[in-house]
Amino acid sequence: MPVHATAALSPTHTAVPGATAWDEELLRRYDKSGPRYTSYPTALAFNERFTTDDFTQALKRSNTSQRPLSLYVHVPFCRKICFYCACNKIATKNTALAEPYLSRLDREMVLTARHLDTSRPVQQLHWGGGTPTFLSLAQMGDLIDRLDARFGLSSAADRDYAIEIDPREADVFTLRHLQSLGFNRLSLGVQDLNPQVQTAINRVQPRVLTETLMEEAHRLGFRSLNLDLIYGLPFQTEKSFAETLSQVIELNPARLSVFNYAHMPTRFAPQRRINETDLPNADEKLAILHTTIEMLTNAGYVHIGMDHFARPDDSLAIAQRNGTLQRNFQGYSSHAQCDLVGLGVSAISRVDDVYAQNPTQLNQYEAALDQGRLATVKGLRLNKDDLIRRDVIERLMCDMQIDLGAIGKRWRIDAVSYFSMALEQLKTAEQDGLVTCDQQTISATPTGRLLIRHLAMAFDARLPSQTTQRYSKIL
Repeated sequence: MPVHATAALSPTHTAVPGATAWDEELLRRYDKSGPRYTSYPTALAFNERFTTDDFTQALKRSNTSQRPLSLYVHVPFCRKICFYCACNKIATKNTALAEPYLSRLDREMVLTARHLDTSRPVQQLHWGGGTPTFLSLAQMGDLIDRLDARFGLSSAADRDYAIEIDPREADVFTLRHLQSLGFNRLSLGVQDLNPQVQTAINRVQPRVLTETLMEEAHRLGFRSLNLDLIYGLPFQTEKSFAETLSQVIELNPARLSVFNYAHMPTRFAPQRRINETDLPNADEKLAILHTTIEMLTNAGYVHIGMDHFARPDDSLAIAQRNGTLQRNFQGYSSHAQCDLVGLGVSAISRVDDVYAQNPTQLNQYEAALDQGRLATVKGLRLNKDDLIRRDVIERLMCDMQIDLGAIGKRWRIDAVSYFSMALEQLKTAEQDGLVTCDQQTISATPTGRLLIRHLAMAFDARLPSQTTQRYSKIL
């Protein structure tokens, strides 16, 4: 495994060419709660008036576009609960419990594919959870076979087939099997390499587990490896997280996701096992974030936006340079313009001009499919204003700027007039140095990139009617 030359960096806050400017007082002032904009409108706007029929009509409409497909499969099972987790999951060590779930997934595939032109290529496949590697090798093979039978999977070199992996539950045989199934990208959950932090979050995971898997993945030729880290966990300090980052930089992943831990114990029961007094305070969290950006920038990573970093030769960084980066429910994606079909409990689809969500409760999901119908429980059909604002917010989140001239041409509107209220809202941010406005181009400054969620909120017409308490803090 190649060791990066800057692995021994410590949090000294030295200046980095092109690095993000840092104004602690300003960042603290803007560190409010707000959406992550993996969709616009956000899931809080979904309603139960949206029916299965609405979703099937959207599936049929989407065929005329001939857009490629993206499939997301939610596998909700985990062997152990991590205390920080806010995912929809079921803790069990019995893999046999997955069998009836896989049967329902297949039933959902059949019902969905009935309305789709399945000659459309499946450019993107993502298995999330839970822990998809909870499944046995035979179960994973069976699931791939079912997906291929219903939708027709791709063998194209530019396909993006990814799976989330818990290094505690996978070995070299798992990786070889995944490669044979067609996966070419892996995302490994690490969170932190500090033993005290790992014990506090109930996720003891020695570095050697991650390192062994990464070495094998490189040897097998997986195209891109992502590591997930979380800052804001119990007992983390700027110094301790810098030590984790030094080790991670040595491992040299193509991508890194460094998520902000949102402590919401009233919403997520496992978080009640975390002692709030053990969490780093707001100043320490900002210091950790500062160190993270500086160390990764020094190590040659591109700060894509929010919590994503990538090497310059990775497809995420290339897509951002080309203006083709997209955001969806899995975060940033290099495969733009796909219709996303979500399969499984809690999964969300983005097809044509609708969002459709399955129930978060397994029994409700099972009951719907046992009755021979899709499990859609809520969703939203976007109106023209939603579509325009989705385009603007997505471009801002992905490109870190908005070309109002291009927006105006695309939607046949006077974009400056259309967004006059949003532009008025952004004046304070402009005065504070978060954005620059040059004729019809709005660009986030280095500091503004850190607060891109706040900038996007100016274009969110639905936000005033929602309670921001349901959202995490920006930093």
